[in-house]
Amino acid sequence: MYTCAMDIPQPLCRWTFQEPAGEPRQSSGRYAYSLIEQAGPIARVEGGVKGCGPFAAEIKEGQWLRIRREDCPELNLHGPNARVTVVAWVKRTQKSNGECEAVAGMWNETHKSRQYCLFLNLKIWDSNQQVCGHLSSTGAPSPGYKYCMEAAIGASPVALGQWHHAAFTFDGIWARAYLDGRWDERPGLNPYFWPCAINNGGPGGSDFTVAAVDRSGLIGNWYTGLLGGLAVYDVALTGEQIAELHRREAV
Repeated sequence: MYTCAMDIPQPLCRWTFQEPAGEPRQSSGRYAYSLIEQAGPIARVEGGVKGCGPFAAEIKEGQWLRIRREDCPELNLHGPNARVTVVAWVKRTQKSNGECEAVAGMWNETHKSRQYCLFLNLKIWDSNQQVCGHLSSTGAPSPGYKYCMEAAIGASPVALGQWHHAAFTFDGIWARAYLDGRWDERPGLNPYFWPCAINNGGPGGSDFTVAAVDRSGLIGNWYTGLLGGLAVYDVALTGEQIAELHRREAV
């Protein structure tokens, strides 16, 4: 299915976070998957994104949501033909530490089952506060490094206390990071050349998580602030399509 004005594929899943605290967050799109709170009720607050609805989810540090791997097979994007776009409306707040912030994806560092994930503030390659699209072909750290180092990382900081449209795409060769509807070019890192297959985590692989990932045996890399919308596609949207999504939904 396609929308009018500009053809944009229907997402696999799109969440707008209009449900009250304590309820599953149900997706629209091609598949109806429910995000489940993992650390107590996540508040619904007023002041959401115009194109998503009047409310947003207010995520405190230590709160997160997930879908069990077995309950979201269509989000398990992997293999040589896998393509992905993750798009989110974020309004960050200051954390108690400077750790990077996982927004959404299938990314489990403890079990070495990294696949794909939208991050903010990924502190590799002299980066700080930008939009990041993380990818892995093995699930493990990059050879010679403590962490996985494969990522498209933008140039512009994502300011605290303001709504921003964050996105990344992967087309099988290039990963790209976008901020507020535009490709945030950064030589050598955005676009990021990565002609690889996304890792297949297998039966014991990562769940789909929002606002945190499993790392070092614990949940961490918290995202804190508001989430006004989130969508996952099994195609790499073009720059024009990302700009159109931002235009349609902008605050």
